[in-house]
Amino acid sequence: QVQLVESGGGLVQAGGSLRLSCAASERTFSSYAMGWFRQAPGKEREFVAGIGWSGGKTAYADSVKGRFTISRDNAKNTVYLQMNSLNPEDTAVYYCAAVRRVLAPTTAQNYDYWGQGTQVTVSS
Repeated sequence: QVQLVESGGGLVQAGGSLRLSCAASERTFSSYAMGWFRQAPGKEREFVAGIGWSGGKTAYADSVKGRFTISRDNAKNTVYLQMNSLNPEDTAVYYCAAVRRVLAPTTAQNYDYWGQGTQVTVSS
């Protein structure tokens, strides 16, 4: 069982930045592809970014390309989401997810483990 704990959320003004972290309990973390998803009130959970187990392959939703960067440090069992140029439409609960695959899927149902989420609120 992989336990995931997100941190780094908060309140930020439009145009600002935040870095989310997701720490994993699993010592074979490097065998897992990781993804970030978000869910705004009244909306479905949507894919934000994903990274393969080696960190060499990444994928992004069109809405965050050029603004968000996903990365991982396998030595620290941690995946990050650097979010720049935030706007109010980025307001949501952000979740990290893990699946034992080489490449990160872009759909939520393909992930096996989820964190509890961290709130990101962007004020205008």
